[in-house]
Amino acid sequence: MVSWLPRAMLLACVAFLILGPLSNILIWAFAEQWFFPAKLPTEWGFKFWERVFRPRAGAMDAMTMSLVIALLTVAVSMLLAVPAGYALARRSIPCRALVMLAFLLPQAIPSVAVHQSIGQIFYTIGLNGTVPGVVLVHTLHGLVFAVWITSAAFASVDRDLEAAARDLGATPGQVFRSITLPLAFPGLIASAIFVFLGSIDEFTGTFFVGVPDIQTLPILLYTASMQGSYQIASITAIFLLIPSLLFMVIVERFLKADVAAKIGT
Repeated sequence: MVSWLPRAMLLACVAFLILGPLSNILIWAFAEQWFFPAKLPTEWGFKFWERVFRPRAGAMDAMTMSLVIALLTVAVSMLLAVPAGYALARRSIPCRALVMLAFLLPQAIPSVAVHQSIGQIFYTIGLNGTVPGVVLVHTLHGLVFAVWITSAAFASVDRDLEAAARDLGATPGQVFRSITLPLAFPGLIASAIFVFLGSIDEFTGTFFVGVPDIQTLPILLYTASMQGSYQIASITAIFLLIPSLLFMVIVERFLKADVAAKIGT
């Protein structure tokens, strides 16, 4: 009993930290009336779900906009990350460690300061309040995952297989298409998923660059919270949570141990 009790207590604490906030979101999503000092809602129902799905509520438009921006961010990030990741993994690049570190700089600087500065620059060149402007801001952060994971995916490919293909007469392009790219593809998928999840949850960049013309789900969630509409905010949070959970299961399948071990090396 003594041996498993600490483990059980630790597991219970972890479960509480993870499931506690989620359970509160679920309660608020179905609460129609909940006033202090009641421990639980006094009325339950789907009234606020109906409000969210009203055409005038803008939730569906915000969801569509979030998906469009996230998909465009994935496309731009991967177009930049695949050649960059391949070069960093397979070519001798001077100051490679500094180049890899440069992709982390946007994460090291407080995001509010970064996005405020970007917002001022975009305003002067006409990108403020546009989808391309928001996509560029999301790509700035997406490249961290895209380049690092893509580089690790290419680094994990066995070079002996490529050498064998070249010995059999394959051209460099054929080796890349038939050997390197298929073997690195699971890591590329994982990289794209991380970029997608980061984009669809991005708030600060969208706020400083896109508002008021661009409305995404995180912006809608923030607006509802500031107005005290906790039910609307909780329902919106559920919409953001579902793809995150589904895609993380996919990432666990595609991001293999050999690829993960190469990240940052």
